[in-house]
Amino acid sequence: MLAFLIKRIGSAILVMLAVAFLAFLIFAVAGDPVEMMVNEQATQADRDALRERLGLDQPFLVQYFTFVINAAQGEFGISYQTQRDVMSLIASRLPATLELVFIASMLSLIVGIPLGVITAIHRGKWFSEGLQFLSIFGVSLPSFVIAILLILVFSVWLGWAPGFGRGETVALGWWTTGLLTPSGRNAIILPAIALALYEITLVMRIVRAEMLEVLRSDFVKFARARGVPRRIIHYRHALRNCLMPVATLTAMNFGTLIAFALVTETVFQWPGMGLLFIQAVLNLDFPIMAAYLVIISAIFVTLNTLVDIIYAVIDPRLRQEKV
Repeated sequence: MLAFLIKRIGSAILVMLAVAFLAFLIFAVAGDPVEMMVNEQATQADRDALRERLGLDQPFLVQYFTFVINAAQGEFGISYQTQRDVMSLIASRLPATLELVFIASMLSLIVGIPLGVITAIHRGKWFSEGLQFLSIFGVSLPSFVIAILLILVFSVWLGWAPGFGRGETVALGWWTTGLLTPSGRNAIILPAIALALYEITLVMRIVRAEMLEVLRSDFVKFARARGVPRRIIHYRHALRNCLMPVATLTAMNFGTLIAFALVTETVFQWPGMGLLFIQAVLNLDFPIMAAYLVIISAIFVTLNTLVDIIYAVIDPRLRQEKV
């Protein structure tokens, strides 16, 4: 088990070093950051002093390892646009993104699992086939199209929910949340649905496939032969055996939802990390772009590594895997 842990953690570190190198290249090939930070009246001496303070007068490899060490400590420099610390900017936007992703994840489970059970139990019925057909749209339509349609119908035409912003928020220490205010709860409805729709269809299809597989198993046939009620067979025995892959999918897709939130936040003007990244791209704010890339990659790598470790704990055969 120890060798397995060392191998997985070592792989994660190598991936993050590669990501850090790509993020560092943003600084290296995008232009001189000094020219982006100083004003037109700055002298050459001012430029040289700033370049030395930023460590840009050092060799390429020295700058890269300095970047890696600083990134490991959560330091990504100063934003070119706002002249504020990058990590403080990201920390101020992180609660909005995590709150949106959490609600979208819960929504995908609350809606996706019952739909998967219904389409499996009532296989071949018209409403089951109709749900299967509708799920194709959830998988196929781009998230920005879904977001625009939701705004058009529920915000512009019906006026049921706001189409942009986060609403009123409440500060709990450094964390801010809109779930404790009516306007905050109304504001999160449409972006959460837009972000969760793909996940809902994915959960529904996985639950349906797993349910159909379990319902064909021998122990279910034996339970039916004993006269066990269908409700108990479906919801106590079959559904329980379907939840493990759903839980795994939800954990692994948490990082995916954070990445997908970039589009949703842009359409709804949701003040999260995704919108901050888009604004950084428009303003060529490379420290924010690099920090976003490293942080999102770290979330992906951490979640995948944890899932691998949990699998190895559950199934000892995976510890003997030869890579």
